[in-house]
Amino acid sequence: MALGPDLLLVAGSFAAFRLLNRGVERLMPPPPSARRNRWKWRNIWTSLAHSVLSGGGALAGFCLYPGLHEDLVGTHPPGAHSLVAVSVGYFLEDFVDMLCNQKLHQSWELLFHHSVVSLLDGSGSGELLLHQYVGFALVALLVEINSIFLHLRQILLMADLVHTTCYRLNSIINLGTYVVFRIATLAWMTHWLFLNRQHVPLATYTVGTVGAAPCGVLLPKGLCDTSTTSLGKAPGKRSSKALPLRPGLAKAKSCIHPR
Repeated sequence: MALGPDLLLVAGSFAAFRLLNRGVERLMPPPPSARRNRWKWRNIWTSLAHSVLSGGGALAGFCLYPGLHEDLVGTHPPGAHSLVAVSVGYFLEDFVDMLCNQKLHQSWELLFHHSVVSLLDGSGSGELLLHQYVGFALVALLVEINSIFLHLRQILLMADLVHTTCYRLNSIINLGTYVVFRIATLAWMTHWLFLNRQHVPLATYTVGTVGAAPCGVLLPKGLCDTSTTSLGKAPGKRSSKALPLRPGLAKAKSCIHPR
């Protein structure tokens, strides 16, 4: 694939996800609890669509081509190169969307994450333009499987569906996919780069090793509340049952706040 079609595919992906972002409210109208932040509602649904596409595509690639892990540099299954280009287009679109709708101090972690991932998946590492390391980029896209459940959690939170079985089930799956598809995948990528450091270009090695850290460390706050949701409590809210006051404290309180 020549340079022109490569960039056209990235630009087409950018435009497609931009259109999806603009029209998602017609497909998935925000509930009353999410209408105060319509931009966030659109952004999460757009991100979910990308995670399903890229994470599912990457997983299908490794299932259909089990020997892909043996050569992550020069070989890749059909469509893998296009999937990487589409993902680069999405990350660029999401970068622009957050830059236009959020303050920098609120989104700098994700902006940094998207910058590194775009370099890791795209022209910065040579995969997109030279058809090299496409298999390695495909491994990185397995992380998006965990992102599916992170985005679903945010949607359920915005829809005020915290106290539901669906939310608790999603939290459990979220934790499991975090361990398998985020931590284990990024650890395997770092290990592979270390073993092949003599054969990997310095730019690719640097971006790959540095990029693995933000993908795993810059974790959305949603995952940190998984243990809370497993107990059936809404994150960030205190229990409605107050501890009983001792007689002395109760008497003092009645003096301060007489009925």
